[in-house]
Amino acid sequence: MVDATQIQEHAEVIGADGTHVGTVDKVEGDRIKLTKNDSPSAEGGEGQKHHYIALGLVAEIEDGKVRLSATGANALTFEETE
Repeated sequence: MVDATQIQEHAEVIGADGTHVGTVDKVEGDRIKLTKNDSPSAEGGEGQKHHYIALGLVAEIEDGKVRLSATGANALTFEETE
């Protein structure tokens, strides 16, 4: 597993295929908390929630970006909400 202290706030989270998954708000325990702006409901402005990605899905930290071992579409199926 990647060293969680290397994950910086506001870093982009990308899938193994390079697609944007979210933006790091902060690391909480064994999960990455994504900003509300990347919430699927962010466009409507209401009902925004933080989403979380398990640290176990992180493959590496690359050029300041958090790269996941799953594709962007697959990573979204593993997301948890608050």
